Amino acid sequence: MPDSTRRSFLKEVSAAVGALSLGGEPLQASTMPGRPPGAASGTEKHKVFNIMSVAAHPGDAFFAMGAPVALAIHQGAKGSLLSLSLGERGSATIPPERYGAMQRAAAKKAASMIGATAEFLHYPDGEVPLNEEAKFAVCDFIRQYKPDIVVTHWKGSWHKDHRACYQIVQDAIFYAALPAIARKLPPHSVGKLFFDDNWEDATGFVPDTYLDITPVFEPWMNACAVFPMWRGENGFRYDDYYGSLAVARGCVANCEKAVTLMSPPEQQVRHLHVL
Repeated sequence: MPDSTRRSFLKEVSAAVGALSLGGEPLQASTMPGRPPGAASGTEKHKVFNIMSVAAHPGDAFFAMGAPVALAIHQGAKGSLLSLSLGERGSATIPPERYGAMQRAAAKKAASMIGATAEFLHYPDGEVPLNEEAKFAVCDFIRQYKPDIVVTHWKGSWHKDHRACYQIVQDAIFYAALPAIARKLPPHSVGKLFFDDNWEDATGFVPDTYLDITPVFEPWMNACAVFPMWRGENGFRYDDYYGSLAVARGCVANCEKAVTLMSPPEQQVRHLHVL
Protein backbone atom coordinates (compact mmCIF):
# COMPACT_ATOMS: atom_id res chain seq x y z
CA MET A 1 0.00 0.00 0.00
CA PRO A 2 1.52 3.39 -0.98
CA ASP A 3 2.28 5.74 1.92
CA SER A 4 -0.32 8.29 0.79
CA THR A 5 -3.00 5.61 0.58
CA ARG A 6 -2.01 4.21 3.97
CA ARG A 7 -2.18 7.65 5.55
CA SER A 8 -5.59 8.28 3.99
CA PHE A 9 -6.85 4.96 5.31
CA LEU A 10 -5.62 5.66 8.82
CA LYS A 11 -7.11 9.15 8.69
CA GLU A 12 -10.52 7.71 7.77
CA VAL A 13 -10.32 5.07 10.47
CA SER A 14 -9.26 7.63 13.07
CA ALA A 15 -12.31 9.72 12.19
CA ALA A 16 -14.48 6.72 13.02
CA VAL A 17 -12.87 6.20 16.43
CA GLY A 18 -15.24 7.26 19.17
CA ALA A 19 -18.25 7.37 16.87
CA LEU A 20 -20.38 6.50 19.88
CA SER A 21 -18.60 8.95 22.16
CA LEU A 22 -19.95 12.09 23.74
CA GLY A 23 -18.83 14.20 20.81
CA GLY A 24 -20.24 11.94 18.12
CA GLU A 25 -22.87 12.94 15.59
CA PRO A 26 -26.45 12.92 16.90
CA LEU A 27 -28.45 9.78 16.28
CA GLN A 28 -31.13 10.48 13.74
CA ALA A 29 -34.52 8.80 14.01
CA SER A 30 -34.41 7.89 10.33
CA THR A 31 -31.30 5.72 10.71
CA MET A 32 -33.15 2.60 11.82
CA PRO A 33 -35.20 0.66 9.27
CA GLY A 34 -38.84 -0.06 9.97
CA ARG A 35 -39.36 3.00 12.13
CA PRO A 36 -42.95 4.24 12.02
CA PRO A 37 -43.31 7.58 10.16
CA GLY A 38 -42.70 10.50 12.48
CA ALA A 39 -41.32 8.37 15.32
CA ALA A 40 -38.36 9.82 17.16
CA SER A 41 -35.81 8.15 19.35
CA GLY A 42 -35.50 11.16 21.63
CA THR A 43 -31.69 11.15 21.32
CA GLU A 44 -31.13 14.05 18.95
CA LYS A 45 -30.57 16.58 21.74
CA HIS A 46 -28.38 14.33 23.85
CA LYS A 47 -24.70 13.58 23.63
CA VAL A 48 -24.83 10.59 25.96
CA PHE A 49 -26.23 7.46 24.38
CA ASN A 50 -27.65 4.68 26.56
CA ILE A 51 -26.60 1.25 25.33
CA MET A 52 -27.76 -2.35 25.57
CA SER A 53 -26.01 -5.53 24.49
CA VAL A 54 -28.14 -8.54 23.59
CA ALA A 55 -26.19 -11.79 23.45
CA ALA A 56 -26.90 -15.48 23.24
CA HIS A 57 -24.75 -16.20 26.32
CA PRO A 58 -23.27 -14.19 29.21
CA GLY A 59 -19.73 -14.68 27.96
CA ASP A 60 -20.61 -13.12 24.61
CA ALA A 61 -22.35 -10.21 26.33
CA PHE A 62 -19.20 -9.30 28.27
CA PHE A 63 -16.26 -10.55 26.17
CA ALA A 64 -17.42 -9.36 22.74
CA MET A 65 -19.93 -6.63 23.67
CA GLY A 66 -18.89 -5.49 27.13
CA ALA A 67 -16.27 -2.91 26.10
CA PRO A 68 -18.73 -0.64 24.21
CA VAL A 69 -21.09 -0.87 27.19
CA ALA A 70 -18.29 0.00 29.63
CA LEU A 71 -17.23 2.91 27.42
CA ALA A 72 -20.76 4.35 27.25
CA ILE A 73 -21.09 4.13 31.04
CA HIS A 74 -17.69 5.79 31.45
CA GLN A 75 -19.05 8.66 29.35
CA GLY A 76 -22.09 9.06 31.58
CA ALA A 77 -24.64 6.80 29.90
CA LYS A 78 -26.59 3.85 31.25
CA GLY A 79 -25.69 0.35 30.14
CA SER A 80 -27.38 -3.04 30.30
CA LEU A 81 -26.40 -6.53 29.16
CA LEU A 82 -29.09 -9.05 28.26
CA SER A 83 -28.27 -12.74 27.84
CA LEU A 84 -30.80 -15.05 26.17
CA SER A 85 -29.42 -18.10 27.97
CA LEU A 86 -27.02 -18.79 30.83
CA GLY A 87 -24.56 -20.71 28.65
CA GLU A 88 -24.98 -23.56 31.12
CA ARG A 89 -23.73 -26.23 28.71
CA GLY A 90 -20.39 -24.54 28.16
CA SER A 91 -18.34 -26.77 30.48
CA ALA A 92 -17.29 -30.34 29.83
CA THR A 93 -16.68 -31.01 33.52
CA ILE A 94 -19.27 -29.00 35.48
CA PRO A 95 -22.97 -30.06 35.38
CA PRO A 96 -25.18 -27.58 33.47
CA GLU A 97 -27.29 -26.59 36.48
CA ARG A 98 -24.23 -25.68 38.54
CA TYR A 99 -22.41 -24.05 35.64
CA GLY A 100 -25.45 -21.96 34.75
CA ALA A 101 -25.59 -20.66 38.31
CA MET A 102 -21.89 -19.81 38.09
CA GLN A 103 -22.45 -17.96 34.83
CA ARG A 104 -25.34 -15.97 36.25
CA ALA A 105 -23.38 -15.00 39.36
CA ALA A 106 -20.37 -14.02 37.24
CA ALA A 107 -22.50 -11.87 34.95
CA LYS A 108 -24.10 -10.07 37.90
CA LYS A 109 -20.71 -9.38 39.49
CA ALA A 110 -19.09 -8.33 36.20
CA ALA A 111 -21.96 -5.94 35.46
CA SER A 112 -21.60 -4.29 38.86
CA MET A 113 -17.87 -3.83 38.24
CA ILE A 114 -18.50 -1.65 35.18
CA GLY A 115 -21.66 -0.01 36.52
CA ALA A 116 -24.06 -1.89 34.25
CA THR A 117 -27.16 -4.03 34.77
CA ALA A 118 -27.26 -7.73 33.84
CA GLU A 119 -30.52 -9.30 32.70
CA PHE A 120 -31.34 -12.83 31.60
CA LEU A 121 -33.79 -14.88 29.64
CA HIS A 122 -33.61 -18.55 30.48
CA TYR A 123 -33.74 -20.37 27.17
CA PRO A 124 -31.70 -23.60 27.09
CA ASP A 125 -28.11 -23.15 26.00
CA GLY A 126 -27.79 -24.39 22.42
CA GLU A 127 -31.56 -24.18 21.94
CA VAL A 128 -32.32 -20.46 21.85
CA PRO A 129 -35.59 -20.43 19.89
CA LEU A 130 -36.17 -18.20 16.90
CA ASN A 131 -39.81 -17.48 17.69
CA GLU A 132 -42.21 -14.65 18.52
CA GLU A 133 -42.02 -15.30 22.27
CA ALA A 134 -38.29 -14.61 22.30
CA LYS A 135 -38.67 -11.56 20.07
CA PHE A 136 -41.31 -10.00 22.30
CA ALA A 137 -39.31 -10.84 25.42
CA VAL A 138 -36.37 -8.85 24.04
CA CYS A 139 -38.79 -6.15 22.85
CA ASP A 140 -39.97 -5.73 26.44
CA PHE A 141 -36.40 -5.28 27.72
CA ILE A 142 -35.77 -2.67 25.03
CA ARG A 143 -38.87 -0.78 26.12
CA GLN A 144 -37.77 -1.09 29.76
CA TYR A 145 -34.18 0.13 29.38
CA LYS A 146 -34.74 2.48 26.42
CA PRO A 147 -31.32 2.09 24.79
CA ASP A 148 -30.27 4.52 22.07
CA ILE A 149 -27.79 1.92 20.82
CA VAL A 150 -28.10 -1.87 20.70
CA VAL A 151 -25.13 -4.18 20.12
CA THR A 152 -25.70 -7.82 19.20
CA HIS A 153 -24.35 -10.78 17.22
CA TRP A 154 -23.54 -10.70 13.53
CA LYS A 155 -25.34 -13.38 11.51
CA GLY A 156 -22.18 -14.88 9.99
CA SER A 157 -21.72 -17.43 12.76
CA TRP A 158 -21.25 -21.17 13.06
CA HIS A 159 -23.18 -21.02 16.37
CA LYS A 160 -26.93 -21.51 15.98
CA ASP A 161 -27.73 -19.52 19.13
CA HIS A 162 -25.83 -16.54 17.76
CA ARG A 163 -27.66 -16.69 14.44
CA ALA A 164 -30.99 -16.89 16.26
CA CYS A 165 -30.04 -13.93 18.48
CA TYR A 166 -29.20 -11.84 15.42
CA GLN A 167 -32.68 -12.29 13.97
CA ILE A 168 -34.46 -12.02 17.32
CA VAL A 169 -32.91 -8.61 17.93
CA GLN A 170 -33.77 -7.34 14.45
CA ASP A 171 -37.45 -8.06 14.99
CA ALA A 172 -37.44 -7.04 18.66
CA ILE A 173 -36.20 -3.56 17.73
CA PHE A 174 -38.96 -3.31 15.13
CA TYR A 175 -41.64 -4.43 17.59
CA ALA A 176 -40.36 -2.16 20.36
CA ALA A 177 -40.82 0.93 18.18
CA LEU A 178 -44.38 0.24 17.01
CA PRO A 179 -47.04 2.12 19.00
CA ALA A 180 -49.68 -0.25 17.64
CA ILE A 181 -48.06 -3.17 19.49
CA ALA A 182 -49.47 -2.97 23.01
CA ARG A 183 -47.20 -4.26 25.77
CA LYS A 184 -46.81 -3.34 29.43
CA LEU A 185 -44.50 -0.46 28.56
CA PRO A 186 -44.80 2.26 25.90
CA PRO A 187 -42.88 2.01 22.61
CA HIS A 188 -39.24 2.97 22.29
CA SER A 189 -37.23 3.51 19.11
CA VAL A 190 -33.60 2.41 19.05
CA GLY A 191 -31.35 4.95 17.34
CA LYS A 192 -28.66 2.61 16.02
CA LEU A 193 -27.82 -1.08 15.86
CA PHE A 194 -24.28 -2.49 15.75
CA PHE A 195 -22.83 -5.99 15.45
CA ASP A 196 -19.95 -7.05 17.70
CA ASP A 197 -16.53 -8.39 16.75
CA ASN A 198 -16.87 -12.00 17.92
CA TRP A 199 -14.45 -14.78 16.97
CA GLU A 200 -17.41 -17.13 16.53
CA ASP A 201 -19.23 -14.74 14.17
CA ALA A 202 -16.43 -13.88 11.76
CA THR A 203 -17.95 -14.89 8.41
CA GLY A 204 -18.64 -11.72 6.47
CA PHE A 205 -17.87 -9.43 9.41
CA VAL A 206 -16.44 -6.16 8.08
CA PRO A 207 -15.78 -3.55 10.79
CA ASP A 208 -16.67 0.06 10.01
CA THR A 209 -16.66 1.64 13.47
CA TYR A 210 -13.64 1.81 15.79
CA LEU A 211 -14.04 2.70 19.46
CA ASP A 212 -11.15 3.92 21.58
CA ILE A 213 -11.67 1.87 24.75
CA THR A 214 -8.35 2.79 26.37
CA PRO A 215 -10.00 4.45 29.42
CA VAL A 216 -12.09 1.36 30.20
CA PHE A 217 -9.81 -1.42 28.98
CA GLU A 218 -8.59 -2.54 32.42
CA PRO A 219 -12.01 -2.38 34.15
CA TRP A 220 -13.56 -4.30 31.27
CA MET A 221 -10.85 -6.97 31.32
CA ASN A 222 -11.15 -7.29 35.10
CA ALA A 223 -14.91 -7.76 34.76
CA CYS A 224 -14.44 -10.46 32.12
CA ALA A 225 -11.96 -12.25 34.39
CA VAL A 226 -14.81 -13.02 36.79
CA PHE A 227 -16.08 -15.68 34.36
CA PRO A 228 -14.75 -19.24 34.84
CA MET A 229 -14.12 -19.61 31.10
CA TRP A 230 -12.12 -16.39 30.60
CA ARG A 231 -8.61 -17.84 30.75
CA GLY A 232 -9.15 -20.91 28.61
CA GLU A 233 -10.73 -23.24 31.11
CA ASN A 234 -13.13 -24.45 28.41
CA GLY A 235 -10.55 -24.70 25.63
CA PHE A 236 -10.38 -21.16 24.18
CA ARG A 237 -8.16 -18.40 25.59
CA TYR A 238 -10.65 -15.54 25.58
CA ASP A 239 -8.36 -13.31 27.65
CA ASP A 240 -5.49 -13.56 25.17
CA TYR A 241 -7.75 -13.25 22.15
CA TYR A 242 -9.79 -10.20 23.15
CA GLY A 243 -6.90 -8.49 24.91
CA SER A 244 -4.63 -8.92 21.88
CA LEU A 245 -7.41 -7.94 19.49
CA ALA A 246 -7.89 -4.67 21.38
CA VAL A 247 -4.19 -3.91 20.89
CA ALA A 248 -4.35 -4.78 17.18
CA ARG A 249 -7.47 -2.69 16.60
CA GLY A 250 -5.83 0.15 18.50
CA CYS A 251 -2.84 0.06 16.15
CA VAL A 252 -5.12 0.58 13.16
CA ALA A 253 -7.21 3.22 14.95
CA ASN A 254 -4.14 5.13 16.17
CA CYS A 255 -4.99 4.70 19.85
CA GLU A 256 -3.80 2.39 22.61
CA LYS A 257 -6.78 0.00 22.75
CA ALA A 258 -9.82 -0.25 20.51
CA VAL A 259 -12.73 -2.50 19.57
CA THR A 260 -14.62 -2.59 16.31
CA LEU A 261 -18.28 -2.80 15.41
CA MET A 262 -20.15 -3.36 12.16
CA SER A 263 -23.15 -1.33 11.02
CA PRO A 264 -26.14 -2.64 9.07
CA PRO A 265 -25.98 -1.49 5.43
CA GLU A 266 -28.86 0.97 5.85
CA GLN A 267 -26.95 2.84 8.58
CA GLN A 268 -24.02 3.39 6.24
CA VAL A 269 -26.08 5.48 3.83
CA ARG A 270 -25.14 9.16 3.99
CA HIS A 271 -27.60 11.90 3.08
CA LEU A 272 -25.79 14.80 1.44
CA HIS A 273 -27.37 18.23 1.18
CA VAL A 274 -24.50 19.61 -0.88
CA LEU A 275 -21.82 18.01 -3.01
